[in-house]
Amino acid sequence: MLAKKTSKNQLTLPKEIADKFPGIDLFDAEIENNRIVLVPVKITPISATLDSIREKMSKLGISEADISDAISRARKKKK
Repeated sequence: MLAKKTSKNQLTLPKEIADKFPGIDLFDAEIENNRIVLVPVKITPISATLDSIREKMSKLGISEADISDAISRARKKKK
């Protein structure tokens, strides 16, 4: 399938490809081995991300004290 680059350097994805990503409007563009790679991106509010992290930590039994201890260990100077 061909994708055409416009005079404004925009690419138009073929419908067959775009249809494989319903609800996705953003793609991260990278170059790998002289190829353009598009990775679908879904933006979520920061609060939703933080809530999911806190929920996962709770399920794993990780407390605020555990986090403080880990930070203290990481900040100690190595001998």
